Amino acid sequence: LGVRQGKTQLKMGIVGLPNVGKTTLFNALTHSSQPAENFPFCTIDPAVSRVSVADERLDALDAYYKPKSKK
Repeated sequence: LGVRQGKTQLKMGIVGLPNVGKTTLFNALTHSSQPAENFPFCTIDPAVSRVSVADERLDALDAYYKPKSKK
């Protein structure tokens, strides 16, 4: 987790059973258009996206901890 000018790089994934809405959630969060069909194993290959999430608390953590690296 690197903090730079109030921005964070965080990798995460959505895990769950087939046909429970993982791709629908991914599309809603990332404004993507990955296929979300109503049959098992529609999305075999993982989808990757970047989303900016503004959070003023990161600036406070950056000022408090003063990290050496601001990647």
